[in-house]
Amino acid sequence: MCLSIPSKVVKIDKENQSCIVDTMGIQREASLMMMAQDDVKIGDFVLIHIGFVMNTIDKEEAELSLQTYQELLEMMDEEEQKRAILEGDACDDGAK
Repeated sequence: MCLSIPSKVVKIDKENQSCIVDTMGIQREASLMMMAQDDVKIGDFVLIHIGFVMNTIDKEEAELSLQTYQELLEMMDEEEQKRAILEGDACDDGAK
């Protein structure tokens, strides 16, 4: 399943073209190679696909999406929540 959960940029590493994002309390690295230089700034909300930042998202839209995801997560146990957040942008369609 592919869930592009809005993530907030908390650190940028221009040398490695990457950033650290916070996705509902879980921090991870994402590549900025698909974005033009300086398109992403600390504090921006972004959408990630297979580990790459694909675009920025409006703060209000991001917050509405996060509220919806939070409601979904409340129906899961802790392990399912972590897996949904960490693997949500993997987009495995099951094709082999």
